[in-house]
Amino acid sequence: MKLRVYLNFDEKSVTSPVIWKLAKEFDVITNIRSASVKEGMGLLGLEIEGETSIVEASARWLEAQEGVHVEPIEQNVMEG
Repeated sequence: MKLRVYLNFDEKSVTSPVIWKLAKEFDVITNIRSASVKEGMGLLGLEIEGETSIVEASARWLEAQEGVHVEPIEQNVMEG
């Protein structure tokens, strides 16, 4: 399964290694498709691939991270 999401980082979470922690915690492949990081905020387009149950658990973990807002991306937005 592939899941594509936007992650919005607030001022407190923008310097945290969230993607590294995600990959260490879950057996998933992460692919950063786009990123814009500025002082005090960040926006990241992320593709997460792996076994369905693990990808779903990793998405729930991301949603539970303080200062990180998760939004789904339409499938055709980042195809290719």
